Amino acid sequence: MSTRRTFMQKLAVLGTSAFTANTLLQELHAAHLEDAYKLLDAGNPESDARNEAFWTFFQQAYTVNPNLINLNNGGVSPAPKVVQEALQRYNDLANQAPSYYMWRVIEMNREPLRYKLAQLAGCSTEEIAINRNTTESLNTVIFGLPLQKGDEVIGTLQDYPNMIQAWRQRQMRDGIVYKQISFDFPIEDDETIVQQFAEAMTPKTKVVHITHIVNWVGQILPVKKIADMAHSRGAEVIIDGAHSFGLLNFKIPDLGGDYYGTSLHKFLSAPIGNGLLWIKKEKIGKIWPLLCNDKPQSDDIRKFETLGTRSFCIEQATGEAINFHEAIGSQRKEDRIRYLKNYWAEKAAQIPKVKLHTSLKAPYSCAIAGVSIDGLKPEELDSKLFNKFKIHAVGINWENIHCVRVTPHVYTRTQDLDKLVYALEQIAAGKA
Repeated sequence: MSTRRTFMQKLAVLGTSAFTANTLLQELHAAHLEDAYKLLDAGNPESDARNEAFWTFFQQAYTVNPNLINLNNGGVSPAPKVVQEALQRYNDLANQAPSYYMWRVIEMNREPLRYKLAQLAGCSTEEIAINRNTTESLNTVIFGLPLQKGDEVIGTLQDYPNMIQAWRQRQMRDGIVYKQISFDFPIEDDETIVQQFAEAMTPKTKVVHITHIVNWVGQILPVKKIADMAHSRGAEVIIDGAHSFGLLNFKIPDLGGDYYGTSLHKFLSAPIGNGLLWIKKEKIGKIWPLLCNDKPQSDDIRKFETLGTRSFCIEQATGEAINFHEAIGSQRKEDRIRYLKNYWAEKAAQIPKVKLHTSLKAPYSCAIAGVSIDGLKPEELDSKLFNKFKIHAVGINWENIHCVRVTPHVYTRTQDLDKLVYALEQIAAGKA
């Protein structure tokens, strides 16, 4: 308890800015994480992913309810204490004189934040717009692309509903042709996926829409291979990265797309209501902003940030989320969360009547996995998990996918996943 108390006390001390040399996370790194890093096994990522003593330091940084096991981090993740404290400080400052502190003080930190995001994303600051979520990011591109009647767009039935509806709206309004292919996941062969996209394309195909990690069951698509194929046939590529940024260790340009959108309040653990839009520099000028701008055909990425009054406080606290993420390390974080997913899923797969809907191989999944029990609807299993075991997941009924989605995060403890496995055993045996 004394270790936790000291840790939390340090998290409660907020520096002047998430972008100064004296950030809270840097102080934390010097004070506590130095000891944590000594626990790591140099050159052995698999050992590090299983090192419970090391991960305890990060588990204690969150303020999650100990009476409820939250395994729906695929929907939205909680923020660490340090991020919550940063948000509170910015809110307190803004409310002293909102029009002054928001527009003349806090907003001035958007460029430093853009720089930090660009470093994490591996791209130019002139290619990143900061907004509220993946829906806003990708809808900006979907409605901003200069498509004509008869132009084709390829997507899938397993894409996120808000993107599907956006394309359908463009189809209704502008007469484009929106074609959806379908997959039966899990699939553990890249070429099967790439070929299905390729077979759907025609000379009229202008855009291919790819979901990096399918939110329903966590399937990772071979984005670069699909993008290369699409480009070879003259199409542009939009990538829905809602569940990949802050989880998988990659740089956005390396995915091979032209447009990428994500939510920062998922695996990056930024305050709720944060998003990022990336557009290749040479593509920016042709995309119309979703909301008005005085220079809508400018090649300045900032034209997509004309949102009127917004929560600058939520935006700025994202800086501390980046600090926290970098204190862990991108690859180490990916390895840990994949380990947690496999920790429970491998055991669950051995339970009679239990079925997994997600691959356990690293190239095809990381955090998210779908699970079902013969004879139970997803909503019934979801209800039993919560009402009898206080495990919060989410039932999925979408197209050909029917399961409960389970998503751990870095704060998830293995004993909580043991309880999930026990719950599945009891429910499958008809004892709960």
